[in-house]
Parts: sequence; structure tokens; C-alpha cells
Amino acid sequence: MHIHILGVCGTFMGGLAQLAAARGDRVTGADTGVYPPMSDQLAAAGIEVHEGWDPAQLEPEPDLVVIGNALARGNPVVEAVLDRGLRFASGPAWLREHVLHGRHVLAVAGTHGKTTTASMLAHVLARADLDPGFLIGGVPQGFGVSARLGGNDLFVVEADEYDTAFFDKRSKFVHYGPRTLVLNNLEFDHADIFDNLAAIQRQFHHLVRTVPGHGRIVTNAAAPALDAVLEMGCWTPIERFAPPATDAVAEWRADDAAPDGSAFTVCGPAGDRGRVEWSLLGRHNVANGLAAVAAARHVGLEVDAACAALSAFGGVRRRLEVRGRPRGITVYDDFAHHPTAIATTLAGLRARVGDARILAVVDLASNSMRRGAHAAGLADALADADRVFLHAGRPLDWDAARVVAALGPARAALYRETETLAAALDREALPGDHVLLMSNAGLGGLPDSLARRLAREGKSAHGA
Repeated sequence: MHIHILGVCGTFMGGLAQLAAARGDRVTGADTGVYPPMSDQLAAAGIEVHEGWDPAQLEPEPDLVVIGNALARGNPVVEAVLDRGLRFASGPAWLREHVLHGRHVLAVAGTHGKTTTASMLAHVLARADLDPGFLIGGVPQGFGVSARLGGNDLFVVEADEYDTAFFDKRSKFVHYGPRTLVLNNLEFDHADIFDNLAAIQRQFHHLVRTVPGHGRIVTNAAAPALDAVLEMGCWTPIERFAPPATDAVAEWRADDAAPDGSAFTVCGPAGDRGRVEWSLLGRHNVANGLAAVAAARHVGLEVDAACAALSAFGGVRRRLEVRGRPRGITVYDDFAHHPTAIATTLAGLRARVGDARILAVVDLASNSMRRGAHAAGLADALADADRVFLHAGRPLDWDAARVVAALGPARAALYRETETLAAALDREALPGDHVLLMSNAGLGGLPDSLARRLAREGKSAHGA
């Protein structure tokens, strides 16, 4: 079958392309602004990518066009698909029919931590020689790809609440049919498609309704918004995990946790225990680890074995990923773009680096951020940063200068151009500093170029 995927360079759609190719389908795709790591994965899978939306890409006519949720009516190739009466489907519907049907699906949902927790879970299952399939919105370091078909009936999927397609406004995750469901947390986000938290909670309850009675829901005991979802009705056994530094009642807890989250003991509901010692940091990752162990236990893994596997987990690309240490300046790339994620990432880094300076770059690129949905909490979220560099490469619906004013102009500044921002970091960063780049977009290529630039500037400054 020839499948043509529109929006193929998104993390979800690119993963679909790799799964379809692994099934033996002929796969082509189209997108704009193609860049790594997805472009590299598609090339490695032999998937041809057409740049842009010219309807000529539909010749010869594919057997099926899979349309990503970033494409809307009015797009030339979408209009051509409809005008010609071609067969089309959404990505989540294709995934359910051709990959997930008949398998034990382990889905990870929530506002924060989906990618990391799903990666942890896939890693744990793989270390147990269970050869799971997976589709994750990031690249786990141990796998090097974001999707794999797998050779077992187990399949791990990052369950995104974003809408499915221009013709299906339900959340993606209602298509997946999980037997094991992790609910990490729930806050307001995606202001471009949801009016309020209640609208997101309705979608989460649609997901809860799809979990069978013999399945399992693993949920955060310290998330009132998730409690409200489950109180709407639940027909599946529930196990709860308690994030560190909370007094929530839960079957899964972390004891003896290091202040920076680099080690902790998992305590399970049957008295099972296991020790995790890893390279990750932050209390949020301890919570993610608890959820992953609980989900793995549901498919038969012993707690101590799951913890041993987690100790070898190397993280996920763009999740506090070290991109270089030029002149003793550590440069990190992180996907954080919501105030809660920004705050937890900074807190974890602060616990690790002590009094060293943290220079935090926040890209105001997400739809919710550009609309101002998170404006009120942004200054407080940056409390652990010594210097703040806000980047607004696209117009905002609000005045980011008020965040600068709240933090103080000696501590924070706003930049419209990536080059101007990079030059400011050149001037400011000193040996021993930690430069944290936080964005859910490309940040003008800065994660790829900054370490090299700082090294070059250092040579220039010393006359080398």
C-alpha cells in the first residue's frame, strides 16, 4: 500500500511514517520547515519527503492519504484530496486500525512528562527483553528513534490530548484503546483548541471511558484535576502514585530520595521495593519513574527489575539534554514551554548545580504562550534562574515586557531576533554557568549552534 502522510515531520506523524514503513508499506510524505531529528529518522527509514503543499505530490495517486492535525481546510493539498475523492484518514485512526488493534496498549497521558514517562516505560520493557513497540513524541537516548513496531503484543504510546484532525476534533488519545493508562497530571494548556480546564477534563474522561474493566489506571494522587476526571465515572481498577514532597495517599511512593532526584527507592503496593540511581534530575522525574514502574508492574515486571532497568535509562533528547560544555559553560536543550514544566526543570537543575549561575532562555513560541494563557505564572516559574532571556520570534497577544518588569530589567530581557539573543548570551555567559534553552520549537537553531558559538567567542576573546 502507498501511504502519503501530510505533516510527516511532526513527532507524531513522523513516528507513524516509520511504523508504516516497518509494516512494509510504501511511505511518502510532505511538510514544511523540515529539520532534525525527525528529518534524519525519515531519511534513515527511506521515506521521501516533499517540501510544501503542491497538489502535484498526489501524483501518482496514493492508496491512502494520512492527514496530520496541523493541516486545515484551505491548504492546497487538503483541498485536492477532497476534490479528487481520495481515501484519507487521521493519524490516530490509522494507528489504531493498523498497529494498535489486538495489542496490549500502554498509554501515557497528562499535561507534563508524557514523553519522558513513555520513554522510561518503553526502556524498562525493552530491558526485560519484551521487545515492545512504541510511538513517542521524542527520541529516547537508548533507542535513537521515536517509533518502533516491536515484536511483542505490548505497545507504548504517548497519548496526546491535542485534537485529531481538521475533520475530527476529539483528542488523539480517544483512538488508542489502552489497557494500561498512566495519567501523569492535568493543567490548562493548548489554549488554541480548549477554552478552559473543564474542556480538557471532558476529553480525559472520554479516554478513561475507553479503558477496559480488566485494565489498570495509574494516576497521580496529587493532581486534583485528575481526581475530578475520575469522579465523573471510572470502570477500571486504579493505582495511585505520590510525587515526592507531597502528603498524598498512594500505593506507589518514593522513599530516601536524593534532593536533586538522582536516586530514590520505589515502594509498591505489595511491599515491593527497588532502588533507582540514574543520571536524571528533578522531583518531576522521580514521579515519572514511579508511574513507569507501576505501569510495568501491570504487565508482569517485578519492581526491583524495573528499577534496575530505570537506573540505566539515559533520558530523552531535548529533555534537559546537555548539548556541550564550551569553556566550562554547560548548555542544555529542554522542551519545557508551560510554567509548571519551566519551574520543575529549573528546580531540578538548581538542586544539581547549587549556587552556580543559571541563565534561562524561554521561547514564547507555543500557541498557549503566544496567546497569553500562561503569562500570569511565568515570572514565578523563573524563580530559580539568575538571568532570564525571553524570546518572542512571532507576535504575541500580550505584552511580555510585564514579565521583564516583574523580574527586574537587571535580571531579565526580551529579544525578538535569535541572533540578538545569541549575541547577548555570548556577552553574558561565563565559565561555570549553566545555560538552559527551553522551547517546544526550534528556537532559530540555537540549540544546535550555541555551544559552538560560545566556544568560538571564547577563542576570540582570548586572541586564539
